[in-house]
Amino acid sequence: MVAPGGFGYANADASRNVRTGRRGARLQHAERTSRWDRAVARMQTRGLADANASVAANANVAADAGVASNATVTPTGGAMASGYTSSNVVAEARKYLGGNPTGRGSLWCARFMNMVLQHSGYRGTGSDMASSFAKYGQRVSGPQVGAIAVMTRGRRGGHVGIITGVDAKGNPIMISGNNGNRVREAPVSRGRIYAYVMPTS
Repeated sequence: MVAPGGFGYANADASRNVRTGRRGARLQHAERTSRWDRAVARMQTRGLADANASVAANANVAADAGVASNATVTPTGGAMASGYTSSNVVAEARKYLGGNPTGRGSLWCARFMNMVLQHSGYRGTGSDMASSFAKYGQRVSGPQVGAIAVMTRGRRGGHVGIITGVDAKGNPIMISGNNGNRVREAPVSRGRIYAYVMPTS
């Protein structure tokens, strides 16, 4: 049967199916996005709960050991010097995103790290070798905001940067110099990092 104007019902049905198909695809996409958001939220909640439990446990250990109550206790254990904050090191490093404040053309990740530490009130290693940071500061067992990560870079030597977080896959997010010839903040494969250290004064 043909409707007025020469359009058949079959065409109208096909058009309706296309519209419904698009709507269905949008709903499926929204559902997938929502599922993803819920999964990320669960991981973040679980990670925060684990970190809080660890901090609480370490705070009890620190109290038993007579550590001052105003000292910062990291989730992996060690009490840091009173007044220590990792956020000032991260904030200092972020000031230089996209640039090269060292003026060097190559091998400047360690020089950038030393500069950030000095501007934040810490003593650096004084070396242009990334590996020098493996013996610096206080060793911690995993990524923490404000920790310095020392990593391998295949045959090209090492690399060093400051941890700013962890992505949904569990890979540390790091600000580092000489990453694509500039300071960048990007996730790195956790398998390449062989040392995490917290800066000390």
